[in-house]
Amino acid sequence: MGSCSANCHPDAKNGSVLSRAMSEQVANHPCYSQAGSHRFARMHLAVAPKCNMQCNYCNRKFDCSNESRPGVVSELLTPMQALHKAMYVAEQIPQLSVIGIAGPGDPLANPQKTLRTLELLRQNMPDMRLCLSTNGLALPEFIDELCDVGVDHVTITINTLDAYLAAEIYEWVAFEGQSYTGLSAGQLLIDQQLEGLRKLMERQVLVKVNSVLIPRINQHHLPELSRELHRQQVFLHNVMPLLAKPEYGTKFGLAHEPEPTAEQVESVRENCGEQMAQMTHCQQCRADAIGFLGEDRSQQFNLAQLPNLPLDYAVVMANRTRIQADIASHGAASDDDAKLVAVASSSMTVIDQHFGHARALLIYSVTDDGVHFVQRRHVPLYCQGESQCDETKPNESVFQVLGDIDAVFCARIGREPWQQLEQQHTVPVIDYAWQPIHQSLQQWWQDSQKMPQIQLDVG
Repeated sequence: MGSCSANCHPDAKNGSVLSRAMSEQVANHPCYSQAGSHRFARMHLAVAPKCNMQCNYCNRKFDCSNESRPGVVSELLTPMQALHKAMYVAEQIPQLSVIGIAGPGDPLANPQKTLRTLELLRQNMPDMRLCLSTNGLALPEFIDELCDVGVDHVTITINTLDAYLAAEIYEWVAFEGQSYTGLSAGQLLIDQQLEGLRKLMERQVLVKVNSVLIPRINQHHLPELSRELHRQQVFLHNVMPLLAKPEYGTKFGLAHEPEPTAEQVESVRENCGEQMAQMTHCQQCRADAIGFLGEDRSQQFNLAQLPNLPLDYAVVMANRTRIQADIASHGAASDDDAKLVAVASSSMTVIDQHFGHARALLIYSVTDDGVHFVQRRHVPLYCQGESQCDETKPNESVFQVLGDIDAVFCARIGREPWQQLEQQHTVPVIDYAWQPIHQSLQQWWQDSQKMPQIQLDVG
């Protein structure tokens, strides 16, 4: 690979850069990409009030608007309210690229509400990236369901791999109907976190690990934790300072547990950075945060302020995609000739999927300026049978999701979907099957510019 773009992330240990596929996987995620944090926004949906453990640095507040820290929200949402709010925010903030569930409790201690919200988002907002933040205690049980609904980024809070240290950080843990304290609680949590992490790696989910720096307890342990995270192939480690002001009402705050100084945070991050990449732009967001990192517009979008009129999300999505394409291409997508194309790829590197078998398509902006990744858009599975598309009735709603797309690149496509794409002026392209994505799109663009009459004949 040539020079590193703004979305490439150096590996802290060996100085290499991410593959193009990995860079594109995190490009528009503001928490996983520092460059993306300046251009894309995030939204947290507060649908998970309960928690399955008590951390000594946490005090959840469900009706608070004047504190900015994890665990705090102004209002709790039902899954349907969360969907309504998300769709409206997506219209108002077209740079919104990620929706996550981060509390105010633990999402997986509220599995029904969390999974239902994720299902509604996936069904109704196919262009949205879905994330989850969890303490990891219940993670192993729900990984398959999270992956099935399209969650591809997970953040786990892991503060130590030492049960003795864990006993000082956590007051109690509730698991499978029993309550645990002390060493047994700490070891149980650590075992569950590592098992969940292993399973996420098997499913190729990107993982970020958050660690709260508590100087008296884990300051000297975190580099050892970072070494283990590197061995487990975690993508990013985020060392966050303890927030322990007495007014927060936490056990550590009321006991005047010292917060780390800026110099301590920098030193620990530097030591951990010898092992793996560190996140340094975290804002320790509220569980209902909305907007770019460093800003919180959640108070502008309380339920009482939202209109009741339903949105045509297909129109909203098309507008959002064009704006995000412009952001990704640094303005080149504004050119009249710029094209939005969808690619069926299981690897994010080559065009290797049958159109009817794709559950998600990669959206690119192609211009004279080059090929720019825009988003991953989930689509209804067209072929419902295991091998042949004619085993059951095809799912034709996939074409509605592609209404704003100029061309679809895939390894194979049947005659009927080919014709339906053409009818909506979307060009099916199979000439580059099993070829690298970027080179193929660039070559297609160059050929189309040399012979524009081909595009007119097809359209």
